[in-house]
Amino acid sequence: MPAAQGFDADTFLAGLTQRPGVYRMLDAEGRVLYVGKARNLKARVTSYFRAGPHTAKTMAMVDKIADVVVTVTGSETEALLLEQSLIKSERPPYNVTLRDDKSYPFIHLTDAQFPRLAFHRGAKRKQGKYFGPFPSAAAVRESLNILQKLFRLRQCDDTFFKNRSRPCLQYQIQRCSGPCVGLIEPAAYQEDVRHAVMFLEGRSQAVLDDYKTLMEAAAEEQLYERAARYRDQIARLRRVQEQQFVHAQEGDVDVFGYSEQQGTSCIQGLFIRQGRVLGSRTWFPRNELALEQHALLDAFLAQYYLAMQGRDIPRAIIVPVPLPEGELLEAALSETSARRVRIASDVRGQRARWRDMATENAAYNLSVHLADRRNVQSRLLALGDALGLEGMPERLECFDISHTMGEGTVASCVVFDGQGPAKSDYRRFNIDGIEPGDDYGAMEQALRRRYTRLKEGEGQLPDLLVIDGGKGQLSRALDVLTELQVADVPVLGIAKGPTRKPGLERYFLNGAEVVLPPGSDAVLLLQHIRDEAHRFAITGHRQRRARARKVTELDELPGIGPKRRRALLLHFGSVAALRGASQQEIARVPGISAKLAADIHAALHRD
Repeated sequence: MPAAQGFDADTFLAGLTQRPGVYRMLDAEGRVLYVGKARNLKARVTSYFRAGPHTAKTMAMVDKIADVVVTVTGSETEALLLEQSLIKSERPPYNVTLRDDKSYPFIHLTDAQFPRLAFHRGAKRKQGKYFGPFPSAAAVRESLNILQKLFRLRQCDDTFFKNRSRPCLQYQIQRCSGPCVGLIEPAAYQEDVRHAVMFLEGRSQAVLDDYKTLMEAAAEEQLYERAARYRDQIARLRRVQEQQFVHAQEGDVDVFGYSEQQGTSCIQGLFIRQGRVLGSRTWFPRNELALEQHALLDAFLAQYYLAMQGRDIPRAIIVPVPLPEGELLEAALSETSARRVRIASDVRGQRARWRDMATENAAYNLSVHLADRRNVQSRLLALGDALGLEGMPERLECFDISHTMGEGTVASCVVFDGQGPAKSDYRRFNIDGIEPGDDYGAMEQALRRRYTRLKEGEGQLPDLLVIDGGKGQLSRALDVLTELQVADVPVLGIAKGPTRKPGLERYFLNGAEVVLPPGSDAVLLLQHIRDEAHRFAITGHRQRRARARKVTELDELPGIGPKRRRALLLHFGSVAALRGASQQEIARVPGISAKLAADIHAALHRD
């Protein structure tokens, strides 16, 4: 097979080692096209340049190869680990890649006299116990909601907890036992914590048995109100058990299903901890080389578990088909997790039902995804036809500006591709150095920053640039692109109608007005991307404004630094409570002298 002009494949292959290692294929500009591993580098790399049954996509990649860089490793396992590290750092276009690499959330039980249950994502640096991982934030919140109802453990933060004089609303609606104001003894609260831990560990039947014993003991002692509370908890726990997806023997298992239609692949993951399905997640991995099912799953699982730092690796992984490199992946996962990990496809009983469930969900989610993608692509085709573009625009970028009377100006850039919103490519720009309220200046700054980076090779230029604004904003955008020598990117301005109602907009392509039928597919797509840019800009503006307004009256008080400000807030709970305190009460705060208390009191009451 031919390679890019200037690359002598025969000479390179003649001197290539037969040891295991990693190879990186580069194009003429030095960009990494593909990263792969091999037990025998010479045999594996040679296969790309010899005649054979290659897919069209593989042939297209080989045509671009200008150089191959090889790294020899001590073993195939080391090669696999290095491959995943390079895929994560280089993001090569022909590798199977995951667009979502966020760490999974956990439930954190703090280490305190009255422990708190809380949502946690990221490094596990805080003391206490962690339960999970959960497949999504929604799954964590649902579990926390169940735990509140069953065990009434607090979820408020420590500052709120330490400054209560009466129970909050959570106590009133029976979702907290009121430890902040002494409405429950520490020993009783710890008993609730013990049962919550048992429940999170999957031992809900043991919790149920404990409650039955406690209910009977309370009834024998004629403590009927306490017995009734245990009866109600038993009823709630049974309802929760009925609502669980699956009940089985204890075990930590990840189960993956696979489906493929119309050249698009879908992988569905089910996450089982202690025999309970915590939830699921769906991926549509990019498969540029048209890999077969088993090869795609191999590449996906290696990247999913090895390229993402801190990923929880269970003892068992179930897949729908045998993996050609399953033993190698098992060895790498076992080495990474420091315990034996097994990958299996031929399973029975409950695990077979989990596997079938994952496969069925993969097929269903893929059909929904394809239907949605066809809708997006039909709208892209309609937009290309309506604007007279040379072909279907495959990538759109839309900019919008948000501020409040010139304060906290933020520009947003949202990106749509053939599958709809490409949220990993969204960008925000904090705008400074302009006159307050100067939307033209804000748009110019955002465009210059964005397209300077794209010109330097930090991203892909769009097929159509959309500006939320009329002729003025459009003219400024065209000036920026001309100055940066960004050619062949058509620019469309969307001017709001006289009453700002949807459907009355006017459209200007490169300065000339175009008429688009209201309600057409082209207009619906433009409204979608404009509304998304507006939402993204407003969210960023509100976050920036909130950060700026965190400066409270305490920051302006004489002689008050971070430590004293914290001491005052911990003591009084709020600025309003501090304002209502006398000089003598303020002076009781550690670190606050009588003179400083007088200055604080005077500053808070100067009006």
